[in-house]
Amino acid sequence: KDGFYRRAKEEGLRSRAAFKLEDLLRRAPPLRRGSRVLDLGCWPGSWLQVLSERVGPDGRVVGVDLTPTDFVAANVVVLALDMTEPESAERIASALGGNADAVLCDAAPKLTGIRDLDLAAIEEIWAAALAIALSTLAPAGFLIVKGFPGQESDLFRKELRAVFARVDEVRPEGKRSTSKEFYWVASSRRDAARGSGSPSRMRSEKS
Repeated sequence: KDGFYRRAKEEGLRSRAAFKLEDLLRRAPPLRRGSRVLDLGCWPGSWLQVLSERVGPDGRVVGVDLTPTDFVAANVVVLALDMTEPESAERIASALGGNADAVLCDAAPKLTGIRDLDLAAIEEIWAAALAIALSTLAPAGFLIVKGFPGQESDLFRKELRAVFARVDEVRPEGKRSTSKEFYWVASSRRDAARGSGSPSRMRSEKS
């Protein structure tokens, strides 16, 4: 319960993760008023709070998570579904009502303690996030995905760089000092065509 935790409570934010997002958005292309944004792994809703204010009343924010998320604002729609299920793509696209200007993924798997299973689940989340992003993003849109150090992240970084001309790795302020997480901020898309990822179960893990 450090300074970021206390600030979140004082400012009525649902978690300290809001400050991570604010820092990430400073490193990404501008997210303007009226934008459409997709937040994958949105529970408990602190990123939705930040995004709702950023895009304004004429914008639209769609959150996706297996865990139901409480109402945030009139310009926010939350879907309780698994983003990795094939049938979820149609519902997400319908809720957005047009191409997304940004796709954000702060999702993490429910860990089992079995290394191979957990790594496979993380890889499937990355693959699904990329597939959804490339089926919904506007040509000038950007993607932010949470990552963890390891050989698997090295491989996924190569996938991102094959699709986006710019891929930065950011360790935002607001993350826990003990966390090894980082975020890829990918922009300047090279090619709109991309295959879909494999399905898996996931949940959000905002910290």
